[in-house]
Amino acid sequence: MYRLNSRQYSVVNALKKYYDEGITSVDLRELAGSIGVNVHDIMRDLAELEMRNLIRLRRITKYVVRLNELGVNYLRDGLPEFKLFHTLLGLSLKGVKKVKVDELLRTSSLSSEEFSAALGILRRYGITSISKNYVEVLLDDIKVGEFSKYLDGLNSLLRGLSNGLTVDSLDDSLISIRRRGFININEVKELWVELTDDALRAVKEGLIVAKEVITVLTPNLISSGGWKNVEFKEFDLNVEVPLIYPNRKHPYIEFLNHVRDVVTSMGFEEVKGPHVEFELWNFDVLYLPQHHPARSVNDVYFIKEVSQPLPTSINTLLGKVRDVHERGDLANSIGWGYRWDLRKALRLILRTHTTSVSMRAIYERGEGEYRCFSLDRVFRPDTPDPTHLMEFHQLEGIIVGRDVAFKHLLGFFKEFARHLGLGEVLFKPAYFPFTEPSVEGYVKHPRLGWIEVFPGGMFRPEVLRPLNVVNCNVAAWGIGIDRIAMMVLDIDDIRDLYANSLEVIKKIKIPKTVLGG
Repeated sequence: MYRLNSRQYSVVNALKKYYDEGITSVDLRELAGSIGVNVHDIMRDLAELEMRNLIRLRRITKYVVRLNELGVNYLRDGLPEFKLFHTLLGLSLKGVKKVKVDELLRTSSLSSEEFSAALGILRRYGITSISKNYVEVLLDDIKVGEFSKYLDGLNSLLRGLSNGLTVDSLDDSLISIRRRGFININEVKELWVELTDDALRAVKEGLIVAKEVITVLTPNLISSGGWKNVEFKEFDLNVEVPLIYPNRKHPYIEFLNHVRDVVTSMGFEEVKGPHVEFELWNFDVLYLPQHHPARSVNDVYFIKEVSQPLPTSINTLLGKVRDVHERGDLANSIGWGYRWDLRKALRLILRTHTTSVSMRAIYERGEGEYRCFSLDRVFRPDTPDPTHLMEFHQLEGIIVGRDVAFKHLLGFFKEFARHLGLGEVLFKPAYFPFTEPSVEGYVKHPRLGWIEVFPGGMFRPEVLRPLNVVNCNVAAWGIGIDRIAMMVLDIDDIRDLYANSLEVIKKIKIPKTVLGG
């Protein structure tokens, strides 16, 4: 026999009526309306009915997708990649096969953000290639056909979303245009209720009755004898108490703090630098030529139409950097052999690495014996996936001293890996414009395989001489600390490091070594 309070009894009766009409599952809002109560008023009753195996609750998440203003404009006026393609087509008809990136940006009439996205898509479909800051036009019929098919599909998708669309899940095409800011997505959670087989059998056999159920025995109920006509709610000592999650820092923040402790214990001092940086400190001081592809709009976030003069105190540095780039100005160095442009060095960007912090530290401190590190955010245009983000952390540092050698850099990598429990480190030769010799260190992720996490090398004389370092060597490294965090915290997707969903965060396993245990 099931004795239910009046509201629970009404819920079961309403569901039975729906069942008799051939409707086995009912939306919560419709169910609440059918018995004349508010949705929130019956949530506790539903929980109790579910616990007694009289109903089943199904939670469904749906997404309402609709074009926003930007998407509507692109659907009406044409996508940036469509406009850039027609610009390149016009240049090709005039016999132009190569064009400077900056000139193409001006010709296209697109914003820098639109241009960067469009150029990346055209490169993906083989319509263009980029070399030494030049864009080459490649109008192969097959590639143009594939690109046209892509445009038709994307425009069709945008038209289908103009009036809104409700979907059960977000596929790759929706995720792609959400990243580009074309759509707004509203998440809608639904709760559906249905009777169990036990409930249907109990209703059929007349085993479900309505009776007042009380949880508190009052003196009045005893003296009046009313207790004889009511149902007392039983205590269920088998019910699990709710888990309590005390306040604590995000697991990734705890990991970063642990890394700081490890590097500090190895004799390093933490230094800081600006997120918005001059190209001078981010690239030029590092002996990276101004026409290098890593300095293009595809790899750097530029600060739009902003410039700021450098302090006059570093005019000497500017002259030395210019000389090194143009003619080497050093024994056995001939430079890059181009005309160095001060205006490019003064452009502001979001730093692409924290090595710019080390450059500032070396310039301020000069020669000596010291170790510095920086653990902070850097920014690079990229497509988010399980191992890449547009904004991530880099752990970077330098070892300065007269007797510092390449072997000390390798020793640091091995010792750092040992502290974090990363296992064996494999090294292979590498190339970076600002270090020689250079190295890449790999550690093995149990599911993703070997991951490159330890790039570094010895700063070249062309980097150190303009900073007035002549008698000391500098070992430098820049570690993708996010990827190491994936290994230590046992996660497969780098995006989970920055999650604000409690469900995701609760699943992250934090080793006792990170917690100080």
